[in-house]
Amino acid sequence: MIVPMKKVSLVVLDREKKEALKTLRKTGVVHLETVEGKGEVLARYKNISDTLFNASMLLAEVKVNKKTFTFENVSNEEAFNKAKRVLEIVDRKKELFDQITNLTSELDRFAGWGNLDPKDFEYLTQKGIYISMYEIPSDKMSLISDDVKTILVNTSKSITRFLLLSDKSDAERPQGLPPEAFAVVLPETSTEEIMENVRKAKDELSAIQREFDESVKYLESINAYYKLLQTDIEFENIYSGMETDCSSEESVNALAWITGFVPVDSFEKLALTAKENAWALASSDPTEEDMVPTKLKNNKLVSLIYPLTDFLGTVPGYNEYDISGWFLLFFTVFFGMIFGDGGYGLLVTVITLLLLIKNAAKKKSSPVLALVFLVGLATVGWGCVTCTWFGLTPEQLPDWVKNLSVKYISNVTPASYIFNVPWISDRSIGLTTANNLQIFCFGLALLQLSVAHIKGIFRNLKNGSLKVLGELGSLAQLWGMFYVVLSMVVSSAVFPLDLVVQDIPVAKIALGLVGGGFAFSFIFANYEGSIGKSILESCKNIISVLLGVVNVFSDIVSYIRLWAVGLAGAAISNTVNTMAGPLMGHAIMFAAAVLLLIFGHGLNMILNLLSVIVHGVRLNTLEFSTHLGMSWSGFKYKPFSETVNE
Repeated sequence: MIVPMKKVSLVVLDREKKEALKTLRKTGVVHLETVEGKGEVLARYKNISDTLFNASMLLAEVKVNKKTFTFENVSNEEAFNKAKRVLEIVDRKKELFDQITNLTSELDRFAGWGNLDPKDFEYLTQKGIYISMYEIPSDKMSLISDDVKTILVNTSKSITRFLLLSDKSDAERPQGLPPEAFAVVLPETSTEEIMENVRKAKDELSAIQREFDESVKYLESINAYYKLLQTDIEFENIYSGMETDCSSEESVNALAWITGFVPVDSFEKLALTAKENAWALASSDPTEEDMVPTKLKNNKLVSLIYPLTDFLGTVPGYNEYDISGWFLLFFTVFFGMIFGDGGYGLLVTVITLLLLIKNAAKKKSSPVLALVFLVGLATVGWGCVTCTWFGLTPEQLPDWVKNLSVKYISNVTPASYIFNVPWISDRSIGLTTANNLQIFCFGLALLQLSVAHIKGIFRNLKNGSLKVLGELGSLAQLWGMFYVVLSMVVSSAVFPLDLVVQDIPVAKIALGLVGGGFAFSFIFANYEGSIGKSILESCKNIISVLLGVVNVFSDIVSYIRLWAVGLAGAAISNTVNTMAGPLMGHAIMFAAAVLLLIFGHGLNMILNLLSVIVHGVRLNTLEFSTHLGMSWSGFKYKPFSETVNE
């Protein structure tokens, strides 16, 4: 359930607000509205925090053996200095890399000239000998006029290097020098000095890299200081951002106040604290305009879904539904169907059970492991009823395993086998196991989406709104469209659009539900006190309203992914077995076959897990939530406390 909230405002003397905030933080029940703090203290805290965070991210990339590596505990001040030094090292490393790159490029430019020193050219210039360095494609060397004074330095297949002699330092380019010849600019220092600078830069780079690697031992201290600092930042942000009526004349009696939200079951605790500290406390029920945090409260079983929703970052709005229980139920079923293989589920269950026992011995609890154990059991259950075990064929499984399966959806049943239905006299027409699995998927869709509209019906009944008729219309559309899906997707022969069973026109009733449901939805879906305005609103959005009927069809069909993705996983596991099977009969290749099985099935399990995240979660957070009218617009209740909520 979503815990009801009270909106509260606290008023204290401005001169006492720091102590008041400390007391409020110890109380730890008020989720404060966002305030924008200011001031030098807050800015300094944030700068320190940024430095610590950036250094932590950089040091975390260094791989160490945490079992043998020893971290060194230092004071907060020293941890900050070490963090600053880490950032300085990283900046210096970038400078050195750039320097080495530039110097190396310079050396490459003069690689064919040997050792060069600008001072030698200056000396010759002082003696009245003016020399310039040139390069030209070797096949163009013959184009240089005989009048041009040159000294050949060296030549290769592609480039020829030569010196150009002239009588004046500012002499123009000789006319006999072809345009293909280009001047080589002298280096600023000798090539030997450039090489020495490269060596020094590399030595410094190695030294600071060692210092950087050694700084990893301060990582825990840096992280600890960063975490501690977050409480100071939060406190200073609220302290400096509190509204006040402080004026220069009445600063002694100036007031400061802040607003927030507190769960109704914690309100008495806050009221008692306010009374003990002589604070003014005002409370009211939140309005629709208020940004109210969401606090969920459920039993231990339902709470198993929290690690997943926290990972996804999905939080229902304060005025939305808490679907944690339904989410857990359907996600567990979806996981079992998509993961699909009972053998995989058995592996997950056994490993998780061992970890749970280990944690229990240490008196630790892990909701994540409990959730994994639950979905592992669901996978084992699905593997039992479908007779799917490590991709093995039914012939490779013992009879007692095959007897656990349900013949209508079991792999034991031949794919071509037809299950006859009582309303079709033709014995050649019926349903295959694939058809039955499709019907099962669509049945899950009908069940889950019906739950969504039933919840809407009860909410509108409670509010006394005629929107309840709109929800009934949507529910009728859903049930009618279910038959349309069976006819169009599963089998038009088994579920024809003119089906009559014992004088009951089943197909006409289904189509009537679609049409009648659409009419009710069109009239009452937007009801806000006036039927006319509701119809007008539907008319304004006529295209989306009409598409809504199509969406009902597509939402039901969307659940076929449970069968299709599971089928793909089964095909992969079967392929892995087929590839490894011939190798198992050869002693030399046995190890390779085992490695292939481990790799192939391991990869398939990873792919199945990704499919669960993509498809299993989607059906809850999109199709189901859309029919509920949920947008997951909420944010978590995070009270102002001595431990910063992450």
